[in-house]
Amino acid sequence: MMPLRATHAKLALSALGLAVLTGCASVSLDQNINRVNDEAGSFTGGKLALARTLDERDQRAQAAQALLAQPVGQKEAVQLALVNSPSLQALLAQGWAESADAAQGGRIANPIFSFERMVAGDELGLGRALAFGLLDVLTLPARYNVATRRIEQSQLRLSSDVVDQVTQVRQAWVRAVAAQQALKYAKQVYESAEAGAELAKRMQGVGNFNRITRAREQAFYADAATRLSTAGHQATASREELVRLLGLDEAQAQALRLPERLPDLPKEPLQPQAVATQASRARLDIRLAQASLDSAAKAQGLNLVTSFTDIELTGRRNTTFDNAEGTRSTARGWEIAVRLPIFDWGGIQRDAMNARTLAAANQLEATVRAAGSSLRESYSAYRTAYDVARHHRDEVVPLRKVISEENQLRYNGMLISVFELLADARDQVSAVSAAIDAQQQFWLADAAMQASVIGRPTSTSLSVASSAPGGGDAGQ
Repeated sequence: MMPLRATHAKLALSALGLAVLTGCASVSLDQNINRVNDEAGSFTGGKLALARTLDERDQRAQAAQALLAQPVGQKEAVQLALVNSPSLQALLAQGWAESADAAQGGRIANPIFSFERMVAGDELGLGRALAFGLLDVLTLPARYNVATRRIEQSQLRLSSDVVDQVTQVRQAWVRAVAAQQALKYAKQVYESAEAGAELAKRMQGVGNFNRITRAREQAFYADAATRLSTAGHQATASREELVRLLGLDEAQAQALRLPERLPDLPKEPLQPQAVATQASRARLDIRLAQASLDSAAKAQGLNLVTSFTDIELTGRRNTTFDNAEGTRSTARGWEIAVRLPIFDWGGIQRDAMNARTLAAANQLEATVRAAGSSLRESYSAYRTAYDVARHHRDEVVPLRKVISEENQLRYNGMLISVFELLADARDQVSAVSAAIDAQQQFWLADAAMQASVIGRPTSTSLSVASSAPGGGDAGQ
């Protein structure tokens, strides 16, 4: 028979070995955040972090204040969201919780110790039992593999959510700056239309204008007033959308300043080969679908065993004291408890697991098939928006400028009246507005394509804004 000390030592070593094994399925916040910074470095700049202490929150508040001290560009807007947005911080904390829950599934449940005291006449019985799930130990390698896959899945999902959040910030910044730029131009148009309407009123008063000519100028003025009101609301709504995504409080929102106009177009658009090369490196959507399939497959294998039965192993030590005789006796032993599959053979559980695995396999195939299509669509929107914006910059706006300069010369030579000059200014409104809109759509498509390249496709719809004159008969 094995000595008592050797038995205790063996049990201690076994417990230590189990502790080491269960400790492998673990995850930390730093591990999660470092993974996101590695996966989506072009979106986070490697600066994603979760503030857990008061000092860290103060440091982030100071960083936000420094960013707000100057006009906030698109890159600075992303940095501001990373250090200031409570929604993004909540996303990181939730991702940490999901990873921790996934890691918990790869650990052995704590053993149960029970103690009982029984008195029968002069006899006193003390019973001690230590029980643990035997299947927990036997299936530990399988559960560790399942937990590892689920941790991978949760980390990829967190990376995807962060990419989505940053993409929303980028696009909201574009809309806010474009709306601010459109509002500024709408004010200029309104002031010009107001002057034209007042002049037409006076000209009609002295008999130099008929009613229809004055009505045309007045109608343009009324339309300009409507456009100004709409542009004002759009600028406010776009700015407030950006404020919400950046997580700014009232004081920070008041301090937020944006550039006066959108950035210039790149000299050259990205080429399809370069986009395809970047996309083939690591798409989050395909890897997330693959991780889901791996997790479901591993869990299915584990479920084939655990759905049938469960086994519990208990070690017992009972001591009986006979007070009348003054003796003590000790009984040692063990017992195994097995759940009998009488009423439920686990068939429904296995069916559900099979269905989840099948769904995950089909979802992976659907994601792979859709990946190329979504990337081609995003690139088409990007390239079309670039070509249209460049066309407005290189063709439409310069042509309208030439026409305006020629009309100015004709007006100086007294070949046309002031109202024909104003009519030409009216024709420029649609051209300039279309140019601003085209530039906005390009930068929205650029942000969407960057998200699509990494595997988070964003819907991109291009609207057609006509730059053709809406009329020009004021001087007739």
